[in-house]
Amino acid sequence: MAYLNKSIKRILVTGGAGYIGSHTVKELTKRGFETVVYDNLEKGHREAVVDGEFVLGDLADLDTLRETFTKHRIDSVIHFAADSEVSESVKNPAKYFQNNVANGLNLLRVMLENGVKKIVFSSTAAVYGEPERIPILESDKTLPTNPYGESKLIFENILKYSVHHKE
Repeated sequence: MAYLNKSIKRILVTGGAGYIGSHTVKELTKRGFETVVYDNLEKGHREAVVDGEFVLGDLADLDTLRETFTKHRIDSVIHFAADSEVSESVKNPAKYFQNNVANGLNLLRVMLENGVKKIVFSSTAAVYGEPERIPILESDKTLPTNPYGESKLIFENILKYSVHHKE
């Protein structure tokens, strides 16, 4: 976590009640960062959040998301919240595009409304599809083979274009 600098005060961790999110929150707290966990508890567990503040919320709920950013003065985001089961994504692709893309856009919208420009996005190796080599490099060709990987790649591209956008 050396990439986080001390100008960052309060970090919103979406999906922070899940396994990876809750361990990230513990490490951030240990390093002196203030955290706010934002999770709908669909897959996460409230008891996993032992550090920081907890907000029960869904990224589909713009009102709660906006209130969280305002009340807690969020200045950066680590985004883990997502549906992540490949087989389920094949059976119900709309659910994955709604949650992983549309709800991600909600998060991005509220971040920008609040002047928050720092985000760490947790993607997946599924964006590469069948790898051409091992280990996979970030520069390798992306060709997802399922809706889960595709939804994560779409959001990666949204972030890429949002970061490079000049007003």
